[in-house]
Amino acid sequence: MENRHKHLVLASTSAYRRQLLERLRYPFDVTSPHVDESPRVGELPSATAQRLAQAKAQAVVAQFDDALIIGSDQVADLDGVALSKPGDHAHAVAQLQSLSGRTVVFHTAVALVDAASGRCHVRLVDVRSTFRRLSASAIESYLQRERPYDCAGAVKSEKLGIALFVAIESSDPTALIGLPLITVTELLASEGLDVLAADASA
Repeated sequence: MENRHKHLVLASTSAYRRQLLERLRYPFDVTSPHVDESPRVGELPSATAQRLAQAKAQAVVAQFDDALIIGSDQVADLDGVALSKPGDHAHAVAQLQSLSGRTVVFHTAVALVDAASGRCHVRLVDVRSTFRRLSASAIESYLQRERPYDCAGAVKSEKLGIALFVAIESSDPTALIGLPLITVTELLASEGLDVLAADASA
């Protein structure tokens, strides 16, 4: 498929996803999808992530005649139970206490919608993360220094949060931060946008 300049849109309010997408050095716009992120009763965490990623991308399609729209969502899964963004200090403490010494799977989903054709691709990248045994003082120090209250499971792995782990297993190192860039570049290429091509920033 011919590589030509395409309008790229990130349907997200996340500063972390915006910073990740900037790594590809291709111009894009950002818009808020205004999607209810509540999980459905009985829904598996992995299914929630995929449903919301697609919903976010589809929510803004009507705003664009011809654009490639990226939606993404991440759900932390502890033995089948979804961990949301803590929102405040007390909930973050409780989450990290529950994660201490255990393994959690971060399900990071990404959807790409071609507004012109209606084609939609959805992919899921899992990150299996094993936590150190965390003392109360370690949890408090981390939270005071990073304040990761808007991060799933209170984990901000791109900064001090990396010290929470003993092991991280994934096919895509950026998935844990919130946007799997290897998968994103593959999906963009499938729609004719090769970010490595000479004219990608034209």
